[in-house]
Amino acid sequence: INNLYEGDPKEALRKAVAEIEGSFAFCVLFKDHPGEIYAVRNVSPMVATYCDDGAFIASDLTAFIAYNKRYFIVPEYHILTMTADGITLEDLDGHSVEPEYMEVNWDVTAAQKDGYPHFMIKEIHEQPAAITRTITPRIKDMLPDFSEDAIADSFFENVSDITIVACGTAMYAGMVGKTMIQNRLHIPVTVAIASEFRYEEPVINEKSMVIVVSQSGETIDTLEALRLANKYTKKTLSIVNVKGSSIARESSYVLYTHAGPEIAVASTKAFSVQCAGMYLIALKLAEVNNLMTDEQMKDFMFLLDFSTDGVEVLNKDLKRGDRVRVIKGPLSGLEGELVRLKGHKRVVIRLDGVASIATSYIPGSFLEKIE
Repeated sequence: INNLYEGDPKEALRKAVAEIEGSFAFCVLFKDHPGEIYAVRNVSPMVATYCDDGAFIASDLTAFIAYNKRYFIVPEYHILTMTADGITLEDLDGHSVEPEYMEVNWDVTAAQKDGYPHFMIKEIHEQPAAITRTITPRIKDMLPDFSEDAIADSFFENVSDITIVACGTAMYAGMVGKTMIQNRLHIPVTVAIASEFRYEEPVINEKSMVIVVSQSGETIDTLEALRLANKYTKKTLSIVNVKGSSIARESSYVLYTHAGPEIAVASTKAFSVQCAGMYLIALKLAEVNNLMTDEQMKDFMFLLDFSTDGVEVLNKDLKRGDRVRVIKGPLSGLEGELVRLKGHKRVVIRLDGVASIATSYIPGSFLEKIE
């Protein structure tokens, strides 16, 4: 940029961008333009905001959430000019562009340890609330409902096969989704690591659904895999946690998880809500294509319902999370964790050593609490 600079910062950036290949995001200060910061990006994340405390720019909004919950994603190949008095945005042809502001639904305390010794243990404890925020708005009459996500039922019709594309932990969530969808619904599912998928010639067509999973919505390999998939099918659906992220914007539809910021490197709550999203998608596929009865779907949704109705103190002073022992029936002697209570007639426990997610419906009178 220094070699291309002839007194006009924006013109220098235009010339530099024309010569740069690949992903980038950078901010530039010019010595003869004090009090001004110029920025431009391609693929790599960049967010900005302006408030009474000044103008901010960062790669992630957690850097300035303490100052403003409103932010916008800097569009690719647009030049941002930042001063203490405001932010302006224009495309490479010099046309002014209005930033598209969004607002996060969590505050600065969500990005702090809040009394916990470290972020990972905090985020482990946040999992039930994160799953509730992800699932509850998408359940009506104990059936999946994506109306608030503006995803029509027709999107799930006539799906011949599904490819789930992700990286790292998100790919493991995809494997959970594959087990649920393929085993229960008998729809062929392939799980592909995005870094390999993006260089392949995928065997997908207009009836194929591609589900893209990413916590940040900015995972580069996953984004490039999505762009490849968009060339073959319009049935692309992303599961992401960050509103307005690149993957969310470039998918046909997006299913936002509501985990809040995940600071710890090892994923906990983000993985849990991705799995929850997979289960919701599976149930919607089952409903639209008549692959489960309403009663079967309601029974399964019962396991995902983390609402607090009727789970406080019921028979035998049991509550969710208690260690319990089966004292009657064929499962007598087994122990586990109480997962859900719905009235006095039945409870669900996750049995130790039983290979399933939470399988056993047992009468509450068959249980005793382990002190």
